[in-house]
Amino acid sequence: MSDLKKLFNPQSIAIIGASQEAGKIGNILVKNILDLGYEGEVFLVNPKYDSLLERKCYRSIKEIGKEVDMAIVALPAKLVFSVISEASEKVKNFVVISAGFSETDEEGKEKENELCKLAQEKKLNILGPNCLGFIMPEIKLNASFAGGMPKAGNISFVSQSGALAVAIMDIAKKENIKFSSIISVGNKMQLDEAELLEYLATDEKTKVIGMYLEGIKQGKKFLEVASRVSRIKPIVILKAGKTAKAQKAISSHTGALAGSDAIMEAVFEKAGVLRANNLEEFFSIIELISYEDFPKNNLVSIITNAGGPGVLTTDAFSGKTLELENFSSETKNRLREFLPQESSVENPIDLLGDAMEDRYEKALRVLDDQESDSIVCILTPQDQTPVARVVDEIIEYKKKSYKKIVTVFIGGERVEKEIARLKENGILNFAYPDQAIGAIDAFYEWGKRKEKKVVVQPVETQEERKIRVGEIIQKAREENRGALLFQKAVEIMSLYGIKTPYTVGLFDGDDLPSDVEFPVVMKVNSDKVLHKTDKQGLILNLKNQEELSAAYETLKSNFPQENYIIQAMLEIKTELILGIKKDPIFGPIVVFGLGGIYTEVFKMINFLVIPNSIEEVEEEIMKSKIKFLFEETRGQAPCDTRELAEILFGLSMLAQEAQDIQELDINPLFIYNNDKKAVAVDVKIII
Repeated sequence: MSDLKKLFNPQSIAIIGASQEAGKIGNILVKNILDLGYEGEVFLVNPKYDSLLERKCYRSIKEIGKEVDMAIVALPAKLVFSVISEASEKVKNFVVISAGFSETDEEGKEKENELCKLAQEKKLNILGPNCLGFIMPEIKLNASFAGGMPKAGNISFVSQSGALAVAIMDIAKKENIKFSSIISVGNKMQLDEAELLEYLATDEKTKVIGMYLEGIKQGKKFLEVASRVSRIKPIVILKAGKTAKAQKAISSHTGALAGSDAIMEAVFEKAGVLRANNLEEFFSIIELISYEDFPKNNLVSIITNAGGPGVLTTDAFSGKTLELENFSSETKNRLREFLPQESSVENPIDLLGDAMEDRYEKALRVLDDQESDSIVCILTPQDQTPVARVVDEIIEYKKKSYKKIVTVFIGGERVEKEIARLKENGILNFAYPDQAIGAIDAFYEWGKRKEKKVVVQPVETQEERKIRVGEIIQKAREENRGALLFQKAVEIMSLYGIKTPYTVGLFDGDDLPSDVEFPVVMKVNSDKVLHKTDKQGLILNLKNQEELSAAYETLKSNFPQENYIIQAMLEIKTELILGIKKDPIFGPIVVFGLGGIYTEVFKMINFLVIPNSIEEVEEEIMKSKIKFLFEETRGQAPCDTRELAEILFGLSMLAQEAQDIQELDINPLFIYNNDKKAVAVDVKIII
């Protein structure tokens, strides 16, 4: 991929498909670029005109005698390939506004594939097709068919939806949100979220990167790039497609593959991406980051002139890393010196409804000496509240203090003007307390990760082991099996240090062994019967030879001409499910959670995004839905975290070394909180 600076900061632009007809996209593009302050050279291209809007118009881009950094194409889809092919000797950067490509039908997909090949052959950068374009407020360049020019700031917004980008620009105008760039990616034929993250990481004007995505194109590349960029700049993503219906809608709208939302969540967490659950949260987080540096600690102090909002703000800390600072006796005494007796000197500090600006000023002065790095000032406009004078005091405090301060002014017309004044002075206001606390918490989590030293220890695959697994899978394929027999699955498990029970294999007609140590389990061993309990292919707790013989006859009757196995009946303590799922976007993902017959009932499942280290896996276990199994609870000893981490790490190595495995399922894995070792009781490997 070539340098994108000339694409997004061009000194000269050609508009191919420029038009003088009002309402046409080619006309809107021309007016946006000519009328909104862009100072670079602009060339209009359309063979229909000799002149257009009192400017020379060229029949083709080849006629332009000067260098052209970037060309915008607004033509019918059937003409795009030939026009870009002709222009590619002169121009290397294109924005294709035109629709009618992969978002439509198979013919459109073919057009897009041809255009992509051309871009590769000619070393072109192409944004789109089927995109809105982009806007760079700092250089007054609106290279899109959206109206207006947002204020220049430090937020870069990348959107897979052009319509949403337009809506956000409209909201931004009202809320005074400022952008370093707004980029619509359209079909992401070539420039996708990973490419743009690479570019924006080096953009000095961008402090925070916000993205609206419906799907991710290159899963592994996105993970690698986002993990790197998120340590430089915060990435906030609003990802659509949480439900099955939403994923179907996305597929029909953009042709994007939404992917499992739970896996997407795990990928974002691993990459250090901040995920917004809705537009409101998205704006809250990106705006806070645009205004402030990340909090140095997780302690927060709150000032309020109303008890109710103070309580609501306290509730907002539930489930967050943030904590309310506990004030010392000395701090409380300092507050009592100027507050009425009825006031609360705990945190939140309640100044009462009759508070004038002096109480805010004095309370802020006290908080300046406290440990908390973040302050939230709450105000409700009661009859006697001097809103403007309170704002004066908050602005003055902000000028002198290193602390992060935000406001929550709850009201309408009485606070609207003063909220605007706060923003003009670099202080962000939130409409509601939970928005403020949620945004601060997200920013703090990002800062904590940024400060954390990461030691990357790449784990090399073991070639000998990889070859052996490949041989086992190839042999099963030659036998036309869709899944491995248990004994072969056990062989693979042993290669990765995963213990399985004592097992004897039989085929229909074989004699039962006479030296069995009871109790035992007997079950069918077939690639056609994957859920043995559902199909009555599993008989438990056989105590003697007579019961074993009866079980054998039952299985032969139910599943004739199949393989069967006898296993030791193990003590059941805690059952887990472990596995490998092949995600179409991110590749193999390791799954773990509460197992047994209640897996689908409790759905306590977690995802490990590979690659990872044993230490990283241990951390994930202690953040997972089943972490309670590895903590001492009501006198119960914890299970061994390291043991499970080593097993999961083994699965992650298997996932990397055996790409032919479509799905792997260990259910159950018995784990114990004593000296017994974990055992994989049932293993299914689908190929």
